[in-house]
Amino acid sequence: MKDTKIFFATDIHGSDVCLRKFLNAGKFYGVDAVVMGGDITGKMIVPIVEETPDEYVAHLFGRRRVVDSTGLPGLQKFIADAGFYPHHMSPDEMTALRADPAAVDELFQKMMTETMSRWVDMAEDRLGGTGVEVIFAPGNDDPLFVDDLLSGSDVVVNPDSRVIELPRGYPMISVGYSNRTPWDSPRELDEDDLRKVIDEEVAKLDDPRRAVFNLHVPPKNTPIDQAMELDAEFRPVVKGGSPVITGVGSSAVRDAIATYQPMMSLHGHIHESRGEARIGKTVALNPGSEYSEGLLRGVIITLSQKKGLRGYQLVSG
Repeated sequence: MKDTKIFFATDIHGSDVCLRKFLNAGKFYGVDAVVMGGDITGKMIVPIVEETPDEYVAHLFGRRRVVDSTGLPGLQKFIADAGFYPHHMSPDEMTALRADPAAVDELFQKMMTETMSRWVDMAEDRLGGTGVEVIFAPGNDDPLFVDDLLSGSDVVVNPDSRVIELPRGYPMISVGYSNRTPWDSPRELDEDDLRKVIDEEVAKLDDPRRAVFNLHVPPKNTPIDQAMELDAEFRPVVKGGSPVITGVGSSAVRDAIATYQPMMSLHGHIHESRGEARIGKTVALNPGSEYSEGLLRGVIITLSQKKGLRGYQLVSG
């Protein structure tokens, strides 16, 4: 039987350019499926304020950016490609939003919904009828309402909380929840509860050893969960003049992989920990993320009926 090739990327956090690259990866790499591993949505709105007639001002990455109407589309694209939601507003609207957190939340959800709906439409337009499967899994940073946005498409598949089959019959389970983080994101659980959720998904499988585990958070204390330790004020902990690097992944995920030994597991969450980890016979992969630079990091995976995971290649573009 022919091998199955999938392209896996994750943590694009609202970046328009990374989403377009992700959808183009199916044809570019000649794969059977493209899988987005979570944290799809952006993190904040960037106001573009018309401070004076034909002068539009935005603040991004510590810089004040000023354009006229001819430069406005380019500024909006720059903000969207970096993973934020550009919103053109007047000084009066800006003042009103600053005084009304509920209105900010409402606008944020509206812009997130509009962007996700546009992305789903784009996926349907570009990949519908091509034979390339399109899988979008939510992650810990994605609000729960995102599930509904991903569930109304004939092309885009939301794999969370159910077993799906990758091309040629490879089962995959997906869990978008993470262990607790300093950021209090929408989908977080205590380790014991996260393990229960994983166990519930594994129970749906006939043979976990022949399955792919798409678990957004990586296994604890491995090469793919290393990040700077933060204090209570979200500042890096420094010892001897250097930041302390520690494993911030999940012990529940690590224990589940060690127990069930899937043929491979896919992870994200920790952007700077690109690479692989081996837990028993299982290869765990994290392609990393540099979405704010417009760079899509991913991994091309080849699955074989005889060998299971036949090989993989980390790629960027």
